Amino acid sequence: MYAIIESCGKQYKVAEGDVVFFEKLDVEEGKKVTFDQVVLVSDNGKIEVGAPYVKGVKVEGKVVAHGKGKKILVYKYKAKKNYRRTQGHRQPYTKVEISKIKTVAEKVEKPVEEKKAEKPAEKKTTETAAKKTTTTKTTATKAEK
Repeated sequence: MYAIIESCGKQYKVAEGDVVFFEKLDVEEGKKVTFDQVVLVSDNGKIEVGAPYVKGVKVEGKVVAHGKGKKILVYKYKAKKNYRRTQGHRQPYTKVEISKIKTVAEKVEKPVEEKKAEKPAEKKTTETAAKKTTTTKTTATKAEK
């Protein structure tokens, strides 16, 4: 079982027991974190895709540590102008261990009810389309007279 969650403007594929590095989160070490924005859930071959998120599904994790990534060097240079600048940067991160993916079993019944409700609505739209065509014909004949 795995899920794709959205956090910090990025999407992450997570499974139970995974350790994931997120951008810095405002949660203390040892506390639980809940991710509500689940884009996709796969459970034994059954895939549920949200529009935009899957309702009722949550991913829980525990904050293991906070830290900084490896240093990258940013170098600015302009040719023939004697302009050179070097700057370093270390991106802060939060290390989270995924503990559980919670799903709801009631979601299987809801799509069946929605499909039944859609079929009568389609018939109504075809009837109104037929009425519109007849009314336009009658107005056209009045204009010709």
